[in-house]
Amino acid sequence: MSNANLTNKDIISPPSKQVPLWAKAIALLALLNLTLGLFNISYVQLRDIYLKYLPAVVRVYDPIKGIEPNTQTDNYLVTVNQLVAKLPEKGLLDPTTKDLLTSLRSQSVALIEEDPFAVGNKFATFAKIQRRMQERVGVESTREAFLTFWSVDYLMSKNVIQEIDFFENKISSLIRTNYFRNTDVTGQFVDDFWRIDIFFMLFFAVDFLLRSLVIYRQNPQLSLGDGMLRRWYDLFLLLPVWRWLRILPVTIRLHQAKIINLEGILAQITHEPAAYLADRVAEFVTLRLIDQTQESIQKGDMARSLLSPEPGIKINNVNEVEVISNRLLDLTVYQVLPKIQPQMESLLHHSLESAIKQSDFYETVRQIPTLGQLPDDVIKQLSNFVTDATYEVISASYSDLEGRELFDSLAKQFQDALRQELQDEATLHEIQSLLSDLLEEMKLNYIQNSQKRTPEQMIDEMAKIEQVAENIQDEKE
Repeated sequence: MSNANLTNKDIISPPSKQVPLWAKAIALLALLNLTLGLFNISYVQLRDIYLKYLPAVVRVYDPIKGIEPNTQTDNYLVTVNQLVAKLPEKGLLDPTTKDLLTSLRSQSVALIEEDPFAVGNKFATFAKIQRRMQERVGVESTREAFLTFWSVDYLMSKNVIQEIDFFENKISSLIRTNYFRNTDVTGQFVDDFWRIDIFFMLFFAVDFLLRSLVIYRQNPQLSLGDGMLRRWYDLFLLLPVWRWLRILPVTIRLHQAKIINLEGILAQITHEPAAYLADRVAEFVTLRLIDQTQESIQKGDMARSLLSPEPGIKINNVNEVEVISNRLLDLTVYQVLPKIQPQMESLLHHSLESAIKQSDFYETVRQIPTLGQLPDDVIKQLSNFVTDATYEVISASYSDLEGRELFDSLAKQFQDALRQELQDEATLHEIQSLLSDLLEEMKLNYIQNSQKRTPEQMIDEMAKIEQVAENIQDEKE
């Protein structure tokens, strides 16, 4: 493939060849960057899961998202832990235990009134806590549920261990997910992922410039800006926002590096839409072309262009009609006439025989015994002579310079005379009407025939043809 013929398809899906290791490494690096970006985008939504199963990830990544422990809910859990530690040795009636229960009741009221879960958008979590406490205690008021739960009378009337286990497993685990998140000067939540992403962005910026420069060097007709436009999808790797859009350049790079193969996936995804779209486009283009030709014939534009040609745009300063006419004339003289010479002789023989048989001379000669076969022999020789002479005259005249000029003059005169006669209004109207009807029939037949096969059948047939072509190419290689 020459550089001049390089297309976007060649850049996105280059020809089959061994992919360098550095290309695969860069593609995997882009995949890593995309993975980190998606992790950062989804971190807050999935933080509860990380906290439960991968707490180390939370400890490392919370500072990057500006997340800190919520002092109010953390102090609440500390008090709960102190109560759990005191109960086995002190019991419910110990003054220390009663003080802790009093503290928990006051802290519970503060939680309900101040709602520290709102800072981290944990409304659903707090609603779940309230509902569980109401169901456990059997009251409809959240405030009353907490005050009752952390009372000596309630805990003594229940199994203390079971109640504490309930709170630890069903309530504390939810409270523990709450956090405080810092905001910047603009009021937006802190997100320091850019401190990680900046290294990837710088690397891919250099890679983008180098790839654009290669395209520019390989295609002299392109500017450096054009080379950048051919790698437009790589710009998503350089944007500090909308990082999920990086899935496009990453997917393309993985496909180019042959780490994944998108051909089959794209073929299946676009199979039915492409089939119907291609069918509609082909139908539109075909009918549009026929309609324009039909309109040109009906308006007389085509007749005027053929019968009265005017100066216009010429490619290579060639009169195509004249060249085609000369080519057809060459084929007629040197290829067609020799092949139909026997038929021409038969036709002339028949014509001469019919004409001579109508004369009295023929009947007179036929009655002479020794000359009975003479008329038939003469007719045969005469027809052969006329045919050979005609072909030789045309061939010799066409190959001779002076004869060619006379022949061209005759052809031009014939064309002028034919053109003049075709300009007759009645003749022209008849021809235009016939051609218009012919095109109308072509449209109707095209629509009728196109309905016999579904677009999916056409796509399947194309896929089979492509598979055969690939097999042939593989055999050659």
